[in-house]
Amino acid sequence: MPSSLWNAQGNVYLVLDDERLTPERTRALVGDADGILEVFRSGEDWVEIAIWNPDGSRAEMSGNGTRIASRWLAARTGAGEVTVRVGPRSIVARMLDDDLVEQAMGEIQVGEPEVVAGIRLRAVIVGNPHAVVEDDPAIVLDVGPVLEVHPRFPERTNVQVARTVAPGEIEARVWERGAGETASSGSSAVAVAAALGVSPATIHFPGGDLHVRLEPGCAYLTGPATRIQIA
Repeated sequence: MPSSLWNAQGNVYLVLDDERLTPERTRALVGDADGILEVFRSGEDWVEIAIWNPDGSRAEMSGNGTRIASRWLAARTGAGEVTVRVGPRSIVARMLDDDLVEQAMGEIQVGEPEVVAGIRLRAVIVGNPHAVVEDDPAIVLDVGPVLEVHPRFPERTNVQVARTVAPGEIEARVWERGAGETASSGSSAVAVAAALGVSPATIHFPGGDLHVRLEPGCAYLTGPATRIQIA
């Protein structure tokens, strides 16, 4: 199948299954996308991928990216449930109506409140690192670049600024590691809900809404993924 461009609530990824990427090749191909999903292997109901950031670095996890990968495979095989493997972590994605996908994201780790560079936050692990700041999302452009590269996070970190705006509803903006501000982020939605202790939660990003449900031992993320074009 040719490479294709996909959208997940404003988070755009190029899916490539016909070449192996390097940091240099990633930077050359990514264009205006938020990243590239490199498909290593796939079967009828499973796919193994690598997630590349626009700067040529690799991400351990992406909620939106894995959702796109599951829809990409489902379009090929008709699978109703897809397991997406990213490094040591496996995400089980169930296809729903209207291009929606529910993903079982696995166990989430939430740290205690701490202060880094004068900014109060909670560190959250969703297979990848996050720093969640509870404040006005408009300040993400100020705190995001500072926290992303702070020594507290030796592998760098994704940064979210979020606040509860109504029962079960959170407004958030995201500064993604290796990409800058993006319109939405699936793993960030999970991190925000976990850090603020809200479940079920609708996370309002500039790119659209994502839905999170937290259960013992597993977080569930629901949102859309649609193909924009075949590249």
